[in-house]
Amino acid sequence: MATREALWNYRNEFGDAFGRTYFRRFGPGVVSSIGLGTYLGDATAAVDDAYRESIALALRSGINHVDTAINYRAGRAERVVGEAIRDSPIDREAIVVATKGGFLPFEGERPAEPSAYVRDRFLANGIVDAADLANGAHAIAPDYLEWSLDRSLDRLGLDGVDCFYVHNPETQLAVRSREAVYDQLEAAFEMLERRRVAGDVGSYGVATWTAFRVAADDDAFLSLAEVLARAEAAGEAVGPDDDHGFETIQLPFNVAMADAFTRANQRPIDGASDTPVADADDGDDEPVSALEFAHEAGLSVVTSASIGQGALAVAGAIPTDIDATLAGETPAQRALNFARSAPGVTSSLVGASDPAHVRENVAAGTFDPLGASAFDAIFE
Repeated sequence: MATREALWNYRNEFGDAFGRTYFRRFGPGVVSSIGLGTYLGDATAAVDDAYRESIALALRSGINHVDTAINYRAGRAERVVGEAIRDSPIDREAIVVATKGGFLPFEGERPAEPSAYVRDRFLANGIVDAADLANGAHAIAPDYLEWSLDRSLDRLGLDGVDCFYVHNPETQLAVRSREAVYDQLEAAFEMLERRRVAGDVGSYGVATWTAFRVAADDDAFLSLAEVLARAEAAGEAVGPDDDHGFETIQLPFNVAMADAFTRANQRPIDGASDTPVADADDGDDEPVSALEFAHEAGLSVVTSASIGQGALAVAGAIPTDIDATLAGETPAQRALNFARSAPGVTSSLVGASDPAHVRENVAAGTFDPLGASAFDAIFE
C-alpha cells in the first residue's frame, strides 16, 4: 500500500522537473496529476507487452498513479499492472494503485457466448445471484464485490490496493429504484469498510460514467450527497471509529464533456436530501456541480476520458479559443492540461499502451495548468 513517506519521496525525486501543482494531495500523501489508464486495447499478448513497457516507463518518469479494473481487457489489464509494478525499481509504497469492481469479468479473452459464460462461471457457482444482475453483466452486491476484490488482488499479485471503486453503480438503475441502489451502495461500503480495517484497501470510491454529471431528473442520476451519506453510515456501522474510507470519485471530464463542471445538478451537503434537485421546491440551497460538491466535501476527483479516448489528440479537435489558452506542444498535451486544470481535479487519467504516448503525456506535466480564474473564464 502507498505510504506518506514513500509518496513524498517519489515526488521529491523529481524536484522542479514538472510544472506547478503537478503532484497533488491524495490519500496519505501526493499523487501525480496525470494517471495511467488501462482500459483500451485488445485482449492479446502483444497489447500486454506494450502496456507492460508503458507502465514501467511511466513509473520511472513521474507518473505514480495507475488505474485499472477487473473487467478491463478480459482481466489482462490487472495482471499486467501487477507485473509491471513488481518488476519496477520504484517502491510499491510510492505508487497509487486503483481498481474497480462491478462488471463481471472474462478470463483472458472474450468468450464466444458471453451469456453462457456468465451462467456457467458466475451463476452456477454462486458467485453472483441472478437477482443482483443488471444488463446481464453487472452487480454491486457486497458478496460479489468482495469476490471481485479478492480476485483483483490475486490478479494484481498485491497485498492491497490504494483505492477500490464501485464501478458504474448507475447501471443498476436499469432494474431497480434509485433508493434501492443507494441501499446497495451502503451495503457495499460496509463490506469495503471491513476490508479497509483489515488493510486490504486504503480507501474506496465510486467510478461513474453518467451518474454524477447528468441532469437530476435523468434516469441515470445519483446524488453525491446521498452516496456520501451512505458511506458515512457505513463507517459508523463498522467502526472502529466514526470515520469512513470514501475518498474518491471518478468521472469523465474533458473539453468536449465538461458537464461535471458546468452542470449544477448536485444538492450541497447542508441541503442534502434524496429529492432530486430538479424536483426540490425548498429553494434554500442552490445546486452545485459535481466538481464543486466534491471539493466542498473534501473528496478527490479522478477524471477518465481526459483526452476523449484519443479523439482530442488530433489537430482542430479542441475549439480554437480554448486551445489558445492551454499550455502544451501537442493537442493531446493541451487536452490533458485542460482536464487537470479544472478546480477540484486531483488526477487525470490517460490511456497509453505506446511508450511514445507515455513520453508525450509525461511532458504535458511540465507545463503549468490553468489557474482557477483562467479556467472559469473559458465558460463565461
